[in-house]
Amino acid sequence: MELVKYIFDFIMHIDVHLGGIIKDYGLWTYLILFIIIFCETGLVVTPLLPGDSLLFAAGTFAAIGALDIMWLFLILSVAAVAGDTVNYWIGCFVGPKVFHKEHVRFLKKEYLDRTHQFYEKYGGKTIIIARFVPIIRTFAPFVAGIGNMTYLKFISYNVIGGIAWIAICVFAGYYFGNLPFVRNNFSLVILAIIIISIMPGVVEVVKHKYSSR
Repeated sequence: MELVKYIFDFIMHIDVHLGGIIKDYGLWTYLILFIIIFCETGLVVTPLLPGDSLLFAAGTFAAIGALDIMWLFLILSVAAVAGDTVNYWIGCFVGPKVFHKEHVRFLKKEYLDRTHQFYEKYGGKTIIIARFVPIIRTFAPFVAGIGNMTYLKFISYNVIGGIAWIAICVFAGYYFGNLPFVRNNFSLVILAIIIISIMPGVVEVVKHKYSSR
């Protein structure tokens, strides 16, 4: 529970925390940001790490010269793509072992085949949209790996989605993060970013619900 509170505080006051990191660690900040984004996208057990809000805040600091915007964009794009790739291969490795255990209830080979078919048909759209949905983006590549989605297809959408996610969030912070209204209401802006981030997932769920009816 304490960890959740700390992460929530970090997200809602990310400008303060990131400013302290930049002040204390200098160029090592790029590595710290790389690790956070890599873990948030690459490890199923760390879906609560800040993603969109951290990228926006990083772009904001780049606008005032504390970070280099192009290095930030390149380094974090690599982190996002590499994270999803690792997550995919973890799914590939874990999936067959789990689904082939006969004593595991509700986890049958049939479900694995269905997941594979779903990702072959809708996988690209899923991978790209998931990039902009907190928590979901952590699980999407893992499920794609479990479903044995074709790697060439996965990596193509992974690169597109990863670069688009980093570019939109970082450059949004770079161009809009230091506007007076944003700077004076940073916590509310971060909360708005989180809400906007989950909207694509909500829309997809609603559309699927009504289409199934």
